[in-house]
Amino acid sequence: MHDMNSGLLASDHRCSGRRTRKHSGCLQRRAALLPAACLFWAACLLSEGSLAAQTGEASAPKTVAAANVPAAANAPSLDEMRLAMSKWIETQQIIAKERKDWQQSKEILTSRIELVRKEIATLEQKIADAKSSAEKAQQKRDELHAVNEVHKAMNAQLVERVTSMEGEIRRLHAALPEPVQAKVQPLFHRIPADPANTRVSAAERFQNVLGILSEVNKQNSDITLTYEVRTLPGGKRSEVQALYIGLGQAYYVNADGDAGIGRPSAGGWKWEPSAAVSRDLVMALEILQGKHTPAFVPLPVVIQ
Repeated sequence: MHDMNSGLLASDHRCSGRRTRKHSGCLQRRAALLPAACLFWAACLLSEGSLAAQTGEASAPKTVAAANVPAAANAPSLDEMRLAMSKWIETQQIIAKERKDWQQSKEILTSRIELVRKEIATLEQKIADAKSSAEKAQQKRDELHAVNEVHKAMNAQLVERVTSMEGEIRRLHAALPEPVQAKVQPLFHRIPADPANTRVSAAERFQNVLGILSEVNKQNSDITLTYEVRTLPGGKRSEVQALYIGLGQAYYVNADGDAGIGRPSAGGWKWEPSAAVSRDLVMALEILQGKHTPAFVPLPVVIQ
């Protein structure tokens, strides 16, 4: 036992001598030697106690035994030593288990913290991307709003322009020949009665106007032959053949040779009887119908 204590003192002396450089290493060696030293010390106590129990009564005087009674009474018993040793071992096991559990828990917590940090970084990146996308969307929205305002201004100009053109078409419609009016009637009915309160788009209104103007321009450069019913002088109504030269001059003649001349006006076409054009008009009609060879036919024309 004296040698073991000397070994511990020597070990402590060596550790203390190198404490400034290898403090952690000394603590580990002391922790490793301590359980063994305690076990050795407990074994020595048990051995000394057994020897004292076997030889004390035979060899020692009674006076010496009487003197050792107080010291033996103060020394721990064998059961107490065993109990203390079992408690110490149990304590060491608990400490080791707690240390192991803590190390495992520490690793788990560290990994969770790292995972949470990564999730935070990912969310921050997503937030940054969302902010960037929102800024781009707002910029795009502002650009579209500016373009929309430009389109609104242009649409207002187009609406104003097409409204003016529709008014001109209405005035022109009254001066068109009846055959031309019949052709443009479907498009003419699409013109809104109230331009300020209509659901028809400006594009559709422009299509209607352009369609009417296209047909009018076509008829203005053509010669049209049609059958109509006219009121002759004296109130007699008769079927006549009408010859329209473009949109500015027309003639008519019936089977009896009654002829007349028509010209456009703001209130519609005005027709006047003219017997002088009957013969020339009949020849012109025969030429158009292929019944006569082509020839120059003089017909009166009034240019306004």
